[in-house]
Amino acid sequence: MALTSDFSGIHRVDVAEDHSHDYARLKIVPARYPARTIGTVFAAVVIFAALYSTFTNPRWGWSVFAEWFFAEPVLAGLGRTLLLTLLATVCGSLLGTALALARVSRSPLLSGLSWGYIWLLRSIPMIVLLLVLNNLGYLYETIRIAVPFTGQVLVDYPTAQLLTPFAAAFIGLTLNQSAFFAEIVRGGILSVDQGQLEAAAALGLSRQRQAFKIVLPQAMRSILPTGFNEIIGLAKATSIVYVLALPELFYTVQVIYRRNLEVIPLLMVATAWYLVIMTVLSVAQYYIERYYSKGALRNPRSLPFQSFFKRADQPFPVPETMDRAALHELKAVRKGGVVRIQGVSKSFGHLKVLDNIDLTLKAGSVTAILGPSGSGKSTLLRTINHLERVDSGFISVDGELVGYDQRGTTLYELKEKDILKRRAGIGMVFQSFNLFPHLTVLENLIEAPITVSGLSRSDAILVAQDLLARVGLSDKINAYPRQLSGGQQQRVAIARALALKPKVLLFDEPTSALDPELVGEVLDVIKELASTGTTLVIVTHEIGFAREVADTVVFMEGGRILEIDTPDRIFTNAAHPRTCEFLAKVL
Repeated sequence: MALTSDFSGIHRVDVAEDHSHDYARLKIVPARYPARTIGTVFAAVVIFAALYSTFTNPRWGWSVFAEWFFAEPVLAGLGRTLLLTLLATVCGSLLGTALALARVSRSPLLSGLSWGYIWLLRSIPMIVLLLVLNNLGYLYETIRIAVPFTGQVLVDYPTAQLLTPFAAAFIGLTLNQSAFFAEIVRGGILSVDQGQLEAAAALGLSRQRQAFKIVLPQAMRSILPTGFNEIIGLAKATSIVYVLALPELFYTVQVIYRRNLEVIPLLMVATAWYLVIMTVLSVAQYYIERYYSKGALRNPRSLPFQSFFKRADQPFPVPETMDRAALHELKAVRKGGVVRIQGVSKSFGHLKVLDNIDLTLKAGSVTAILGPSGSGKSTLLRTINHLERVDSGFISVDGELVGYDQRGTTLYELKEKDILKRRAGIGMVFQSFNLFPHLTVLENLIEAPITVSGLSRSDAILVAQDLLARVGLSDKINAYPRQLSGGQQQRVAIARALALKPKVLLFDEPTSALDPELVGEVLDVIKELASTGTTLVIVTHEIGFAREVADTVVFMEGGRILEIDTPDRIFTNAAHPRTCEFLAKVL
């Protein structure tokens, strides 16, 4: 049966003349929220009633409040409160940070000592600690410092004279603050992604630089809210030093209202001043949190009074044109190194991930390491720059052992600082980029050349400009990593690794975290690097890329190398049955 349709009788509407979809001509009625309106009215009534009751009730004694608010004794007590808060905050924060770093130290004795201090000080009530310190002269009549085993006394001073009520209050508040602040800082340190430490270590940054330039600035986002809570609590806790008869704000107010019996007005004086202190601290917290949120927000809003803080947010001044002569000297590429891996084995508990690996990579070669997940590819890569310490075997780059110093027939294990220096010649690009999010693209690139290679800031900026031009990101020099796409972040990570001019460059699945359409731009950069003479070692699942770029392909499974050959031989006529099986599934 044939179906036919006749549309001749249907009236046609000229779309150009149809105004039924011209929404701009229609009136808009905002959505109504009755419950929200009722809540707003209720809140306004409560606020008005509270203010009316407070300011119209004569028993609040607002005239007495006004008389004593700026009185000299009150201001003197306020000054002591502020001074105690400031001193205990600064000293307690510094001591707490040191205790936190000791807690995460690799020294079990130092970590244990820090834990014991924190446990003890958090256990002792503040009032007990203050009273013990105030009566320390009963336990130790004098504070004596002498030369050991000689009997020669250098200092001998009465404890009661040295430990005044103010000193006891300061020491007590500091000790208490440091114990609580240490755990806040430790929590912030633990919140920083482990990849940040690995990236800093791969660049050869010293442990101190890793802590204070990379880890703590990122940890501050977690530390600040709870830390300022502690500071605000400390400002109020200064009132407890009244047990030492120290005339801070609360004790001064107590003395006054015991004389004139105006209890409520004087307590309101203390309350109002505490509100002022808390308000100032809250505003400071807001600005400091914003400063340490650099790079965390794609589009940060301008702060109130932003003009007063422009200097803190100014990017590095970058010259518009590069000094070509100076850049030519700085661009001298370091020749690729020979990598020798001899009998390397590595286990995680009972799991053996590398089993007696032997491999030699020629200088300037491009090696692709293939294999199924869990075959040990990434672990092998990380042993080359000593991010993973091997259980047995040795790895050398240009005859220089990684992790050891050879003196005659004896090998001496290198200390961490020496390993970091040696690691600078072995660059690494991570699967998840591991850029430092609180630093701009430029700052990411110049950090290691300045602190590890000793370049001047101006020379480091020249190198960074050239590298960013090579990876096509010159316009992103003052952007933060979060403001870049995945492909752009990976290209910045490659440029950062190249900034140290490494002999060997390691890539740990550089495209696996990228969208398919971004893979090409990263692979193009790696292809260009393949012609520079730097030794490249690439763990990848991109078979087509490995075939095109690599001159050597290594196939691994179960922690062992099953086959090594040229791409043509591996991909067309693999010798090992497991290699053939794997390639049949992925090709």
